[in-house]
Amino acid sequence: MSKITVEQATIERKKELGNSYFAFEISPFSKVKAIKPGQFVHIKIPHTDIYFRRAFSVYDVHPQKKAVEIIFKVFGRGTALLSRLHPGDHLDILGPLGNSFAFPTKKETALLVAGGIGMPPIYFLAKELAPIMTNKSKAVFFYGGNSRTDLVELARIKRLGIRVVTATEDGSLGFRGLITKALAKEIDGLSGDCRIYACGPEGMLKAVDRLALEKSIPGQLSLEAPMPCGIGICLGCILPLTAGGYTRVCREGPVYNVGEVRL
Repeated sequence: MSKITVEQATIERKKELGNSYFAFEISPFSKVKAIKPGQFVHIKIPHTDIYFRRAFSVYDVHPQKKAVEIIFKVFGRGTALLSRLHPGDHLDILGPLGNSFAFPTKKETALLVAGGIGMPPIYFLAKELAPIMTNKSKAVFFYGGNSRTDLVELARIKRLGIRVVTATEDGSLGFRGLITKALAKEIDGLSGDCRIYACGPEGMLKAVDRLALEKSIPGQLSLEAPMPCGIGICLGCILPLTAGGYTRVCREGPVYNVGEVRL
């Protein structure tokens, strides 16, 4: 794990993505080159009485600008206050935090599964994989949500040049139903080795975990949990391990092997 720093940065760009989703580009952050797919940053919301920071998966990085991008959806008071900030406002940013995804081998097909607001770390992984892949068919990006308004930044994902499979529960875009159904259908038609990566709502992760175990497919899941401290002190994010004992998602995670955590 690289050294963790706390720095003052500025919101350089704000983009409203619809359906209460927002994207921020934040800089400068001196550790941007050290950030790996799956890691997160911890941000303190300024000018409020909210003491604890909020954890955000890193969506993208721009080393030349020393910039970090995050995407978030307004779920509560903290994210609502964050959404009201503007370019030029300052943020206190802590990171990089957590572990990261392990890349697939050259012979494995990467099945990248994103559900709703779980998309950012999966996109970051796909972006890092795309330039080093000699065969773009060796990666498939599965992106699901309740409706098409949950599938944000779709054009940017498609520009990576890998195949994208979309699914919406209301049928407004792509496969009608859960993204895990589309994933299962893809796996049934695959030949050769593959590896699954997933981030999204708990129900989706449970289904991916179960499917991977049933099919004996290796993979990793990026988990979400309340992370008040982000560095493993407060124990606000502990989850049970299948082998016994507990893990701190912010410290030992958020990325775990398939079957490692009791979901």
